[in-house]
Amino acid sequence: MTLAKDIARDLLDIKAVYLKPEDPFTWASGIKSPIYTDNRITLSYPETRTLIENGFVETIKEEFPEAEVIAGTATAGIPHGAIIADKMNLPFAYIRSKPKDHGAGNQIEGRVIKGQKMVIVEDLISTGGSVLDAVAAAKREGADVLGVVAIFTYELPKAAENFEKAAVKLVTLSNYSELIKVAKVQGYIDADGLQLLKKFKENQQTWQD
Repeated sequence: MTLAKDIARDLLDIKAVYLKPEDPFTWASGIKSPIYTDNRITLSYPETRTLIENGFVETIKEEFPEAEVIAGTATAGIPHGAIIADKMNLPFAYIRSKPKDHGAGNQIEGRVIKGQKMVIVEDLISTGGSVLDAVAAAKREGADVLGVVAIFTYELPKAAENFEKAAVKLVTLSNYSELIKVAKVQGYIDADGLQLLKKFKENQQTWQD
């Protein structure tokens, strides 16, 4: 199996991902969705965690060989980023969603040198808005952001549009397309559910119509 399939299988097995095409979840954004993902759960499963962190290391070496510092997004990207930085013997920092309202008012915690080549780690990509905010914050601090790596993406068209507009490279270890294929093979969904899930990827606003 490929890394994308292996991770998709593990996310389903440890119930980091739930699929309910006939009884959708409601995301914080208000979008009705047949999928809910909580990749924080991966930290509690050493085999899955190791698969993910080793996958991140190899991906960064291949896609961003010039990386000089790893930064995690608060909060979900912090543990993964710290493990990756340790494995790669690179400096680590993390990026808050907004500057602190006390002390030095830092938004980036850790030492980032101006011009330092950074890779930002996120756990999940939906529209990409929050991690692109982190990219902007890192650039304001003088970092040279090479790109973003994440465990999983819903492959929403809006995310592709946002990353293209921001001119930021995104690489993910697994994705929605792989996951729903694995889910069908392993019996998590039937053929009708698979079709509903495919429709959601194409158009989140009308997929239930």
